Amino acid sequence: MTAEGFLEGRRLQMARGVLLQCITGGYPAARFYGSDDGDLALVADPAQIHPLPWSQEPRALAICDADELSGESSNLSTRGQLKKVIARYAARGLAPVVATELEFFVFAPNTDPNQPFQPPVGLDGRREDGHSAFSVSSNNGLRPFFSEVYKCMAALGLPRDTFMHEMGVSQFEINLLHGDPLLLADQTFLFKHLLKEVALKHGLTVVCMAKPLAHTPGSSMHIHQSIVEIGSGKNVFSDESGQPTAMFRHFIGGQQAGMADFTALFAPNVNSYQRLCHPFASPNNACWSHDNRAAGLRIPASSPVARRVENRLPGADANPYLAIAASLAAGLHGIEHELEPSAPIQGEFEVPDNLSLPCTLHAALERLKRSQLARELFGNEFIEGYIASKTMELTSFFDEITPWERRVLAAQA
Repeated sequence: MTAEGFLEGRRLQMARGVLLQCITGGYPAARFYGSDDGDLALVADPAQIHPLPWSQEPRALAICDADELSGESSNLSTRGQLKKVIARYAARGLAPVVATELEFFVFAPNTDPNQPFQPPVGLDGRREDGHSAFSVSSNNGLRPFFSEVYKCMAALGLPRDTFMHEMGVSQFEINLLHGDPLLLADQTFLFKHLLKEVALKHGLTVVCMAKPLAHTPGSSMHIHQSIVEIGSGKNVFSDESGQPTAMFRHFIGGQQAGMADFTALFAPNVNSYQRLCHPFASPNNACWSHDNRAAGLRIPASSPVARRVENRLPGADANPYLAIAASLAAGLHGIEHELEPSAPIQGEFEVPDNLSLPCTLHAALERLKRSQLARELFGNEFIEGYIASKTMELTSFFDEITPWERRVLAAQA
């Protein structure tokens, strides 16, 4: 909308059904978002209005809440769902603290989706060959792009902790500083938007698919989680002597109880399971461990004040609001019901059947469909609408025949 209209406080409205729009562009049946498909109000968060530093003409982006016209948050809004989870913690005098680690690939433009992605040509005139992981010079070939990314982050107030080249060809990772879950979800969303916009200016393509390249690690969005007391700021996962607390155990127990039910929320696309089926430190299990990257729930080595639980299941393609909401809601469920976790695992291990997770989108949606826990924590309207939208996307995928099928199966008798 125009700046004048925004500054005058003009209300921006949008059809409810847009919140369930599929990534392929279609919509599920109207019964999933109200048969009238009435309007929602988009209410800008005053703390999240940002002039866009990469735009040649003055433009701004406002992150909005999707509210019903009566004033309450829409049940279909993932940002609204996260705010509800945070409020449930606050009712117990607690505040969750999270940080996200987002991985992404930088590619040359890909105008033919039938062809694989390729790394871009760097300043040295060559394409990266995959030997630059964790190197101090690993992003030098893309220095103009990353220099503008850093400047735009500063302009948007996005503090960064560390930035590094990851294991994949032209794959990178950013660690955002820990803080309020809603703020971190907003920052993760803004950062992904920033990446794609700045890449276009530099003739590049940024891809946040979970698994864009074969035989290469996928891209995750690990979520680090701790809980503090409101007021004192004390980490409730550690006691006065620095030992783990019962609340710490119960939080892990809740994570384990919800992980299989919520897999479709953490891994929302067909491609998500390409990453999970070829792990490369992307585990598809609900085991937990002290500093073992093969576990879905990892406890990083840290001091007692920084004790936290890392959920390693979400991919870079996950909705940050929904993934953080689902992970925190599962942990709170464990605290409320004093759930005990399984024994921790170390070294190489076999995943017990009760801690394995769905390995396809179809299986994950079937598990979500049967989940009473998901309906209890997020409401029937949201879960039914989410399943309907994702089922449409899955059907669209099955409507296509892949090159692998033509190459391998056509010659079969």
